[in-house]
Amino acid sequence: MSNEQELIARSRAGDRKAFAELIRQYGDRIYRLAQQVCTRAPAEADGVHQETFVTALEKIQQFENRSTLGTWLYRIAANLCFMRLRDKHISATQSLDVWSEKRGTLRGVPKDALKDPALGPAATAARKELQEAVVHALEALPSDYRLVLTLRDIQGMSAEETATKLNLSVAAVKSRLHRGRLFLREKLRPFSPPKAL
Repeated sequence: MSNEQELIARSRAGDRKAFAELIRQYGDRIYRLAQQVCTRAPAEADGVHQETFVTALEKIQQFENRSTLGTWLYRIAANLCFMRLRDKHISATQSLDVWSEKRGTLRGVPKDALKDPALGPAATAARKELQEAVVHALEALPSDYRLVLTLRDIQGMSAEETATKLNLSVAAVKSRLHRGRLFLREKLRPFSPPKAL
């Protein structure tokens, strides 16, 4: 049994010192992830960091070793971040403006659809509808896909960096990213411009 597995087993048995050691091992990594995933609301990173370990302590009995502990903690942190952003009602416009500055436009979103703030009323309404659809589509993504898509397409990490951070193979990152993009494209199909005849 590895040192980490022993700490997990002891944590499940109620050993707070063992859980404190897991926090020490993963604390910095989870905090950095919280900062990256919570770019729309940087002030939320501290809360997400703390809440991740509170949630992990409450649910440590449910951890089944099907993934690494780090990946499990990353999923908890990412989900908490998205829930906090949703609960704070951070607007779709604000969200996408931040993402657009970093990466241009999210894949699956019609090119140039979010540009030109000096639009007429109808175009402005359509732009707002698209922005809200993108945010809802991201929230609907399964957490594994959403986390990979956030790190790759929104944060601009390479496949290798994402794989290292999530303790996945590069092939797994590429697969999840592809599936996440297909999911987004399908959700946003109604907003695609009609093809020219």
